[in-house]
Amino acid sequence: MSDLYSGLITLFKSAHIAALLLWCGGLLVLPLMLSRHDPAVTPEDYKRIRRATHTTYAIVVTPAAIIAVVAGTWLIFLTEAFVPWFYAKLVFVAALAAAHAWIGHQVVQVAEKPDERKTAPAFITLAAAMVPIVSILFLVLGKPDLSGVTLPDWLLSPRNGQLPFDVPK
Repeated sequence: MSDLYSGLITLFKSAHIAALLLWCGGLLVLPLMLSRHDPAVTPEDYKRIRRATHTTYAIVVTPAAIIAVVAGTWLIFLTEAFVPWFYAKLVFVAALAAAHAWIGHQVVQVAEKPDERKTAPAFITLAAAMVPIVSILFLVLGKPDLSGVTLPDWLLSPRNGQLPFDVPK
C-alpha cells in the first residue's frame, strides 16, 4: 500500500507542477498580450489578438489554475503539510488567484468595450502576478523556519477527520 501512497504523491505533485508552469506562465504572458490590444489596428487584427487573448485565458490558464489548486489540495492531505511556511504560501496562492481574476476581468473588458482601452499598464499587471509567484517559490524552495509565528493549534495538526479513502501510515 505504501507504493500506491508514494505513487499518488508523485502523480499529484507532477500534475501540480505541470499545471503551475502553465498557470504562472500564462499569467505572465497575458499582460503582454493585453498590451497589444489597440483599437487603432485594423478590425481583423484586433479580432485576432482578442481571440488569442481570450483563448489563452479560457482554454489554457484557467483550467491549469483549477488543476494546480485541486492537485495542491490533495497534496496537503497526502503529505500532511501543516507547517507555518505552508500557511504563508496559501496567502500568496490566494493573491495569485486574485491576480488571475483581475487579468480575467481585463480580458473581458477588452472584449466588451473594444473602443475603450481599459487594461492596466503591463508592468502593473505583471507585478501583480510576479509578487505572489516569486513569494511562493521562495517559501516552497526555502521552507523558512517561521516557528516564531504563533498559530492556533487547529492549524498545526490534522483534525483527525476521516478521508473518503484509507491513508496508510
